[in-house]
Amino acid sequence: MAHLIPATTVYQSLSQPLNPSGTVRFDGRILFLSQNASVIQRQLLGEDITLEEALPLLSDISTDEITPNYICYYYDEKLGEYPYLGLDCAGTRPVKQGSVKAAGFAVSVAGRRYGKGSSREHSPFAEWCAGIRLVIAESFERIYRQNCRNLGMLTSTDFSLIDRIRRGEDIPLEEFTRGEDEITAELIRRGGLFRLTEARRAGWQLLAPVAQQRPMTYAEKILARASGCTSVKPEQSIFARTDWRYAHEYVSPMSIGLLRQEFGDRVELHDPDSIICFSDHLTFIHRSMAAEHRALGLLDVAQAMGQVQKRFCEEYGLRHHGFLVDREGSEGISHSIMAERYVKPAELIVGTDSHTPHCGALGALAFGIGATEMANAWLTGDVRVKVPATCRVDLRGRLPAGVEAKDIVLHLLRLPYVREGRAIGHVFEYVGEALAMLPTDERATLTNMVAEIGGFSGIIVPDAETQRFLRERRGIDFEIEPWMSSDDDADVAQTIEVDCSQLEPMLARPGDPGKGVSVNELGDPVRVDIAYGGSCTGGKREDLRRCYEVLRWALEHNLKVAETTRYFLQFGSQDVRDYCKHEGMLEVFERAGVELVEPGCGACVNAGPGVSERPDQVTISAINRNFPGRSGPGQVWLASPSTVAASAVAGRIVSYEQLRTLTLHS
Repeated sequence: MAHLIPATTVYQSLSQPLNPSGTVRFDGRILFLSQNASVIQRQLLGEDITLEEALPLLSDISTDEITPNYICYYYDEKLGEYPYLGLDCAGTRPVKQGSVKAAGFAVSVAGRRYGKGSSREHSPFAEWCAGIRLVIAESFERIYRQNCRNLGMLTSTDFSLIDRIRRGEDIPLEEFTRGEDEITAELIRRGGLFRLTEARRAGWQLLAPVAQQRPMTYAEKILARASGCTSVKPEQSIFARTDWRYAHEYVSPMSIGLLRQEFGDRVELHDPDSIICFSDHLTFIHRSMAAEHRALGLLDVAQAMGQVQKRFCEEYGLRHHGFLVDREGSEGISHSIMAERYVKPAELIVGTDSHTPHCGALGALAFGIGATEMANAWLTGDVRVKVPATCRVDLRGRLPAGVEAKDIVLHLLRLPYVREGRAIGHVFEYVGEALAMLPTDERATLTNMVAEIGGFSGIIVPDAETQRFLRERRGIDFEIEPWMSSDDDADVAQTIEVDCSQLEPMLARPGDPGKGVSVNELGDPVRVDIAYGGSCTGGKREDLRRCYEVLRWALEHNLKVAETTRYFLQFGSQDVRDYCKHEGMLEVFERAGVELVEPGCGACVNAGPGVSERPDQVTISAINRNFPGRSGPGQVWLASPSTVAASAVAGRIVSYEQLRTLTLHS
């Protein structure tokens, strides 16, 4: 069995003291995640290979590939049977259930941008439970690496460690703390976040830096106020007070389990009124779960997760947005409801979803955290933050007709600065003429999909549009305070200028949101079996209005959804559904042949109508990511809501403008 000193897991940490020698030793084997499936298979069968033999390594491994969605219905040691089941090596999936754990690996090695995508802590925890104690990669996504450290698992970008580990050396713990901020280094030394919280309660304190006033970005100002500092700067480590902490049933059971394991029934939650739970991810799982997964009893396991959360909320008197009472569906997607009902500018929000930056559209600083960190935040009311650098995105000019926020993000995702991982961990601050004309719902797509970029969060300085949204949606007359902006001379790490007047409707090819291509660049026609409009980037008021405009035009020209295509529209929340009903949209949707679905995350998390059933099926979707298996076994193209609607009518991928041109010239 792989061994690490100190051998600290979230379930064993109370009985595992900090190793006084300050070294770690890895007695297990090293698993190289190669692009060659046979190389991985040889290692699983017991052969040890060199790094050179394993090259090229897999890069851009998402958490969907480390732990596919259905695996995340487990949230205990059973996860150790499942790491890497979703890895795809040129069409081959070399890892089988139990094979990693049985082979005795202690170290895993991969390429760049390891752990991208979902914030699910199930991924590093599955690796841990399978025996992995160290992951070495060229670079890591922020949330994945943060989750590792919270659990007590080590990470490194130093490939020279491989030979030292193979020689059986005791590796100084300093190798993993060098260059880290004070909080992160202490976290690593103590073996996890709960141990650090214990130390804080026992008197350990972060040494306060000498206060030096400096120009700050808007995000930095929010963090300074939340941490009680005069000013903050990038790379500085702080504890920041949260205004809202929210979770959903796909992650909260793990957070609850961690609390129970660590503290039994002695759990005292900090300010329960600022904790909100949602049932949104698994609302329709019974309508899409594959037969082979049902046969394993996974439907019961999945549905039990919501009950765990519900009982916890009842026990502690927490606010819970759950399933509908009178019909199938839920109240809505967590961050959609947070933006519609709760979040205000200048607040600090954390959620158990990588798309928590959605709320940045209202001028809040919102970011995703993992299960351990949320459990800890429930206890303390604060979160640890390494102040991120800021990347400013200047959206210049005016967007052409038919180009939407989703097209802007898909354009950003194909830029080298993003593709090469240089934007990882940055706050994306959107500014510019095109931004000023976008409604808040559209802005939420920009901030939401910073998760796909690999950033820390997305944010928009509050303005007249923010005030309009709060006034019309909530009846709030919000006053923008003078400090709520970035200082003119604040430092930014990068400025990306986008000439929005030159943008076209965009797509992302199957497999990764970064595979951007304009609709006009497509060669041969791409048929569409399934069209899906929904999720947090496709189920807002403005998203449904875009779909409505396309379908109303189609009906006026005696067109409707193509006979060869099924078109699903799923509302992001009951508020959105009520709005569509009030505006008369539902009748148009139904006349056009759309299949309407009550609120929930649905097909975006492979859990509801709109998922593919076969590998040969093609889906065009308004969701935010299309990693392998994300929305069924088929091929998923990403697009804006209007492009999805137009493609549903045409039966192949087209933009709204192309649909009109084809129709008028036919």
